[in-house]
Amino acid sequence: MSMTNCEVTQVDGCKPVKRWTRGVPVEARALRQLDHVASLPFIHKWVAAMPDVHCGVGATIGSVVPTVQAIIPTAVGVDLGCGMMAVRTTLSANDLPESLGHVRSTIEQAVPHGRSGHRRDKGAWQDLPAPVAERWTTMVTAFEHIVSKHPAIGESNHCTHLGTLGTGNHFIEVCLDERDRVWVMLHSGSRGVGNRIGSYFIDKAKREMERWFIHLPDTALAYLPEGSEYFDDYIQAVAWAQEFARANRELMMAAALRALAQTAGLRPFHIDEEAVNCHHNYVAREHHYGADVWVTRKGAVRAGAGELGIIPGSMGTRSYIVRGKGNPESFCSCSHGAGRAMSRTEAKRRFTLDDHRRATLGVECRKDEGVIDETPAAYKDIDAVMAAQDDLVDIVHTLRQAVCVKG
Repeated sequence: MSMTNCEVTQVDGCKPVKRWTRGVPVEARALRQLDHVASLPFIHKWVAAMPDVHCGVGATIGSVVPTVQAIIPTAVGVDLGCGMMAVRTTLSANDLPESLGHVRSTIEQAVPHGRSGHRRDKGAWQDLPAPVAERWTTMVTAFEHIVSKHPAIGESNHCTHLGTLGTGNHFIEVCLDERDRVWVMLHSGSRGVGNRIGSYFIDKAKREMERWFIHLPDTALAYLPEGSEYFDDYIQAVAWAQEFARANRELMMAAALRALAQTAGLRPFHIDEEAVNCHHNYVAREHHYGADVWVTRKGAVRAGAGELGIIPGSMGTRSYIVRGKGNPESFCSCSHGAGRAMSRTEAKRRFTLDDHRRATLGVECRKDEGVIDETPAAYKDIDAVMAAQDDLVDIVHTLRQAVCVKG
């Protein structure tokens, strides 16, 4: 297997950083963040940076952080279990209506999006849609156990956010592949409850660093060692949030497919290819280079040999269904998308509504000032990102958007 795409840098006293960023710009601040993470004493072998790498809180988004007997909660993040799901249908482009506005509005009505959730005017269960309530019953006992030890986590939107999209870069899309077959693809995570869990334990880790007088290159890199007071509870809560995120995607996909089926004039259809459902913000126990380690993928997808993943572009650009090559140097990982080229604030300053309309020409989507920060030019070139990681994944399907629903 060729490793030519990997560039290696190393600062004195730090573990190496291996970057799959040839031909893709990386800002200086992101490089400093990678070095800061590589300076921590519990890093296993090296830190891997994917081609979509860019600044995050503490650790970069688009990085893979293997650790021994410790986890950095900010590296895992607050959108716990965020990821992608996609299914291929038996529909083709010719089956879609000429005007796709109704398709978008039907999906928007079927899946709560933006800052909204399901209403619960009568109590905890009565007003939840039946599929959501049924799925929540399989998760509530474990959640109540977590809350019994950490009551602040219960002060969150949990069951009301199950089966809802959220804001920012989360989306639901109807796409066409290289043979004009229709796919439904979506991106979301654990919503309010994942944010509460992540934020809660990030604060606990910072307080532990203060208590132990541990000085870090960035206080956001506070960590929880195995055997410490909060480590096991953190692992339990994060695992639950990751399962919540997976369930969230499955419920939204089912709702989106039902909405698509209700579109006037659309012939009956079914799922033609097994769903791909993958996290890209998560932590897992894995075996790499002779050791069992914690692998944190902060904006990265597991790409073991033969494993399917999803790498979305931005509004108006291509997305990819990929098959992993199992490259050990990346800890069997690949990018989670194109990656932001600039902050949301900078995108709103730099681009106009006319710029956004031109960039999303031919896509049925929001074309208002509320999504300027998500315009394609705010992201890195997806073609360059894919070229930089051709030793990590093979492209199985290339998707282009027909409809995009944003929060």
